[in-house]
Parts: sequence; structure tokens; C-alpha cells
Amino acid sequence: MFGLPLGIFVEGAVAVLLALTIGYCIVLNQRLKRLHQDKDAMRQMIADLIGATNLANQAIKELKSSAVEADLALTARLEEAERFGIELANHVNAGTVLMERIARITSVARHSQAVEPVEEPNKVQSALQQLSSRVRNRGAAA
Repeated sequence: MFGLPLGIFVEGAVAVLLALTIGYCIVLNQRLKRLHQDKDAMRQMIADLIGATNLANQAIKELKSSAVEADLALTARLEEAERFGIELANHVNAGTVLMERIARITSVARHSQAVEPVEEPNKVQSALQQLSSRVRNRGAAA
């Protein structure tokens, strides 16, 4: 070959390969350093993720308890509203009955006034007549 002994050629090739290996080792070392740095960052990220998960679990538990409390409060208010509704319906029915009685009393009073002759009695007789008509009206209404 070009007048160089074979040993020098082999040693040159080994030196080049050794230089390439050293260069590749340097590149791998840098990558390993970045990997270790990323590993530390990953650990921190995982720790943060675990913390966030714990906080989320706590928030979910609190949300569930708040929902149960709200459900109980809503149920109590609905029951109270039903009681008030029933009570209101009873009052409306009682008012309707009372209005019907008043209408009957008024009708009877108007009817009895139309039948009675119009005279001008004195004040005592007028008071006695009004008293007796009230007693009759109450007896008819009851």
C-alpha cells in the first residue's frame, strides 16, 4: 500500500475509531446528563401531579358532602312547601265556604228587606227590628 507499513495503517484506523468512540461517549454523556435532569424534573412533575390529584380528591369529597347537605336542605324545604301548600288550600277552602255563607246571608238580608214594608218607625223600634233580623239571619245561616 502506499509504502506505509500495515501496522501504522491499523494503528491509525484504531486511533480514528477510538477518537470517534470518545466523541460518541461525550455525546452520550451529555444526553445522560439531560436525561438525569429530565428525570429530576419528571420526579418533581409526578410529585406535583400526585399533590394535585390529592387536592382534587379532597375537593370531590367536599363537593359530595355539599351536595348531600344541599339535597337534605332542599328536601326539607320541599316538605315545608308541601305543608304550606296544603295549609293554603285549606285556608282557601275555608274562605270559599265563608264567602258562600256571607253571600247567603246577604241574599237573605236583601230578600227580607224587600219584603218588609217601608215605614218610618221610631229609633227604638228600628233597633229592635234590626236586632231580630240579625238573629233570624244568623239562625238561617247556621
